[in-house]
Amino acid sequence: MADGAVDPDLRPDTTPDPLEPLPLLRRELHTGPLGLSSREAERRLAVYGPNEVRQTARPSILRELLRQLLHPLALLLWAAAALAFIAGIDVLGWAIIAVILVNAGFALVQERQAEKAVETLARYLPAQAQVIRDGQPQHAPARDLVPGDLIVLREGDRIPADARLTEGGIEADLSMLTGESTPVERLAGPGVQDVPVLQEPNLVFSGTSATEGEARAIVFATGDHTELGRIAALSQRTPREASPLEKQVKRVAWLIAAVAVAMGAVFLVTGVAVGLPVTDSLMFAIGLLVANVPEGLLPTITLALAVGVRVLARQGAVIKRLSAVETLGSTNVICTDKTGTLTRNEMRLHGFWTPENLTEAGPRSAELIRAAALCTTVTYETDGRLHGDPTEVALVEGAAEWAVPVDPADRDDHRRACFRFDPRLRLMSVVQMADRGRLHVITKGAPEAVLSLLTDGEPAREAQAAADALAADGMRVLAVAVRDLPPGTVSPVRRRQAEGDLHLLGLVGLYDPPRPEVATAVRRCHEAGLTVHIVTGDNGATAAAVARAVGIGTPGLRVVAQSERVDDRHLDHLLRQPGTEIVFARSSPETKLKVADALRAHGQVVAMTGDGVNDAPALHRAHIGVAMGRSGTDVAREASTMVLTDDNFATIVTAVESGRRVYDNVRKFIVYIFAHLTPEVVPFVVFALSAGTVPLPLTVLQILAIDLGTETLPALALGRERAEPGIMSRPPRPSSQGVIDKEMLVRSWGWLGSVSAALVMTAFFYVLWRAGWHPGDPTGPGTPLHHAYLTATTATFAGIVTCQVGTAIAARTDHAALRDIGFFTNPLLLAGIAFEVAFTAALVYAPPLQHLFGTAALPLDAVALIAAFPPLVWGTDELRRWNRRHRNRR
Repeated sequence: MADGAVDPDLRPDTTPDPLEPLPLLRRELHTGPLGLSSREAERRLAVYGPNEVRQTARPSILRELLRQLLHPLALLLWAAAALAFIAGIDVLGWAIIAVILVNAGFALVQERQAEKAVETLARYLPAQAQVIRDGQPQHAPARDLVPGDLIVLREGDRIPADARLTEGGIEADLSMLTGESTPVERLAGPGVQDVPVLQEPNLVFSGTSATEGEARAIVFATGDHTELGRIAALSQRTPREASPLEKQVKRVAWLIAAVAVAMGAVFLVTGVAVGLPVTDSLMFAIGLLVANVPEGLLPTITLALAVGVRVLARQGAVIKRLSAVETLGSTNVICTDKTGTLTRNEMRLHGFWTPENLTEAGPRSAELIRAAALCTTVTYETDGRLHGDPTEVALVEGAAEWAVPVDPADRDDHRRACFRFDPRLRLMSVVQMADRGRLHVITKGAPEAVLSLLTDGEPAREAQAAADALAADGMRVLAVAVRDLPPGTVSPVRRRQAEGDLHLLGLVGLYDPPRPEVATAVRRCHEAGLTVHIVTGDNGATAAAVARAVGIGTPGLRVVAQSERVDDRHLDHLLRQPGTEIVFARSSPETKLKVADALRAHGQVVAMTGDGVNDAPALHRAHIGVAMGRSGTDVAREASTMVLTDDNFATIVTAVESGRRVYDNVRKFIVYIFAHLTPEVVPFVVFALSAGTVPLPLTVLQILAIDLGTETLPALALGRERAEPGIMSRPPRPSSQGVIDKEMLVRSWGWLGSVSAALVMTAFFYVLWRAGWHPGDPTGPGTPLHHAYLTATTATFAGIVTCQVGTAIAARTDHAALRDIGFFTNPLLLAGIAFEVAFTAALVYAPPLQHLFGTAALPLDAVALIAAFPPLVWGTDELRRWNRRHRNRR
């Protein structure tokens, strides 16, 4: 190939296999031990593009804002504002416009926040990298790296691209990709067959860090072709969908619009047909339209969700999208990590076994535990805490607990050789100076690896059976073997010389115990009808043991040992099994995303936990992405909708309960808002059906005073109602169930509305009849009955308000009796009721307001009659609920 030409096979879409033999990889990448030339690197940069996480173009803020302003409920609010201006109530019109703009701006901020995850991914790439070009080490911008570059990695460096080690070795922190906090060793050498790419011992990945060592590596992927870039692409290809509440509010908006427009048109035509002046008919139609548009619905929903957010924040869950609070209430599947979420993330020495089948403390067990602690590299930090691999920290701490303490400084003083853990051999060995100057080899590692190095006659079969038993109990098992070197022997310089003819001391079992509150939380999930799956990168047997310990998998538990290999057909079959919870072990980013997609396809509402960068696509895709606040990465937190400040599974269950309470409260204040529609409409129906022989029992301004004055505070207070008893004993509601359903409409329009309408019409006719009115008598200005008519319309108005009080009390509970939740447990509602009574009294008795709203002072007998309405409305609904509970029990 001529100098300056880029090989035609070397294209951005033909990433070479990084695990092929190193000479072949170098030939494919057209590079060598001296790296690329500067000119060749420039040419490749033009072909491959910069080494950075690229973002897809996002729509303009103006377009997104316009979409929010044309939301169906926003269109209704625009119509309400226009009608308010037509009716001459400018203050109301501007207030409604302010509500529209605030809600649109809030929704816009929520949506823009979803794209921050990809921006955060970009921050993981370093600004500079050390690269060998023209045979000389030099610093270059990390964004200018290309496939074929030879880079130098040292302790503390952020790895700038995906690369294959060619010389040396490092300890790499892969936690931002895998979520596992333990650093892993990466060495130059051949790869391991049949393991996930992130576990390959000779590969390093963009965005991770080198914590120890020094190495050289050949870059095989940059930019979008790295693991980091692939995750960014997944995150951008998984759009965040509207929450169930957001979808339902749109459906409710169209329902309200249809009812409001139809009623306004019908009553306009009917009013003209029965002889009502066109102006009066138009004003009344406007009043009905404004009455049917729930101006307070979005603000009330927002307040209810905001209260839920504040409560959850105090309990350890930070919600980033208000609508997520309600979505939590409909969640029926939780997919959780294991380490740190179900468990403490604190590895401890939990058990042991010796060839004499000893599991009790004694000289043999003490020797075993001390030897395991000596075969470590942990050190003390300045604050006195141990620093190092969590497994080795557990061994040293366990030795102290078993009264055979190991001091890291003394250990290192007596150490003559250290062969660090090799992920291919799964072994670590040290040579320690023992008594009388003799050298002592200690080897620890995976049981099957250590057992293969024992001398003949050692109990390998019994040890393997014991190791399997410990693993079945959820422990991470290490075998420990020793060999005494003959006196005068020089310390081995190669590990092969040390690791042979070993004598088995025994097995140690390390355990990350479950959090004590998780078992109770899982039991509450099952009582509430939630399914809990574990999706983890850990070993299947260990994860299954933890699942059983906390109650996951009751009654049935399935373990998928290699979840990466599960195809969609098998996954669908697994998820359709009733009463079965699943452990997805050895999962990858695609596995979590695949599980989330499959559950969504089955109609489930999914909460998915995660802490690593690799979890971002699944967190983005799930209905509720739950990130860890302590152990999680910035990318996971940005991609999520909820962050657990305590990393605790039990907090998710608390959040689900809070979500159910918020959903119930949304339904409660919708019942309250809808219930007054019937008593507002019935008076005009009576007027229309009587062909005007019965005068209009209510005026337009009185309707507006009810909808915009008296009902607002009680509706807001219902949004802060406490949870009803047994809220977590109910199964999750179907995702298809709307926030408004047939039963709610029957209760609000049919039951509460009809009772209220009957009562207010009774008050209207009572006031007229006591004044001597008969059907058809004139009641217009200047007639003898005009003042009685004003008093009667005032009684209708005040009657609707007092019926609202009864409705507010009744709406506090949908299932339980009022005595079960307590009459005085919502002080904000009591304050709201006091306000609407005072507001009504001002309209009835204050002369300036009497003139404006067409009211008149009510006599005492009318006041006494109207005062009886609240207990009648609430009492009839209490009887209805009692009858339903009795029928359900029977």
